[in-house]
Amino acid sequence: MAKTTKLPPQNFSTLSPDSVLNALENIGYVCDGHLLALNSYENRVYQIGIEESAPLVAKFYRPGRWTDTAILEEHSFVQELVEQEIPVVPAMLLDETTLHSFEGFRFAVFPKHGGRAPELEDRHTLEWMGRFLGRIHAIGTLKSYNERPTLDIDSFGIKSRDYLLAHAFIPPELDAAYRSIADQALEGVRQCFTRAGDVRTLRLHGDCHVGNVLWTDAGPHFVDFDDSRMGPAIQDLWMLLSGERTDMMQQLTDVLTGYEVFCEFDERELHLIEALRTLRLIHYAAWLAQRWDDPAFQQAFPWFNTQRYWQDHILELREQVALMNEPTLWQT
Repeated sequence: MAKTTKLPPQNFSTLSPDSVLNALENIGYVCDGHLLALNSYENRVYQIGIEESAPLVAKFYRPGRWTDTAILEEHSFVQELVEQEIPVVPAMLLDETTLHSFEGFRFAVFPKHGGRAPELEDRHTLEWMGRFLGRIHAIGTLKSYNERPTLDIDSFGIKSRDYLLAHAFIPPELDAAYRSIADQALEGVRQCFTRAGDVRTLRLHGDCHVGNVLWTDAGPHFVDFDDSRMGPAIQDLWMLLSGERTDMMQQLTDVLTGYEVFCEFDERELHLIEALRTLRLIHYAAWLAQRWDDPAFQQAFPWFNTQRYWQDHILELREQVALMNEPTLWQT
């Protein structure tokens, strides 16, 4: 059994390249010294060369974000998908666990998978994506998460808004405008959820944008279930839609053509598309704010917390208030 340490650090400042390589060696791998940081901000993710074997990917989890049981719950869901031959990338089982610890950092190891971004302007691609999301959701409905939260107005909207206001991220001259439009936006979200009614929640990918889908000649495979949580099915579908209203109507039709081969879609969830987009905008701003003491965030997002950023954010929320009052994509 690999040795573990108990005291977690508070940030990634002590996670050096040597620590990463030593962590892999601690669970039995012989690294060849090659280390490549991959594009990730919430966690730290590396491609690591292994002697006489294919490279592996190691994800070091952000301290304090998820409990061990919440991480293992996600790993278990992905493994369920693997057992149904759904193309996802599971954490590897080593020493009878998928979650390991070294120098206070928790990490998991994954096989390396290549691929390219899907071409979402292609109708065949959208239908193919829909089929696999339908398969994922068909498994996602079989159980519920116990440790992971539900995507709802409180967790994504109210708490995010309150964090921004409590920590004085809004410029004083924009404070009143932000408070007003945030209140209007959250009320619009509530009305959308009311119109949708009591829709089903299930285990989701949670962050199903093109960066988390790798495409090969064999089709898509889905990576990074780190944001997986309970929520309505449309959360994994709406981020595939873009462009004008007529474009999105056709895209949604193509996605659902594939999706409903494996999982029934509740049309009432169409009321939630712009509501979920609104919650994502508010949550994203709070996510950046909560990580702003991480030097990697200040380097990657230098435009955040500028006067221009908050002016644009307020404008986006105003646009969302109007969009939430429009008919759904399949209404005239």
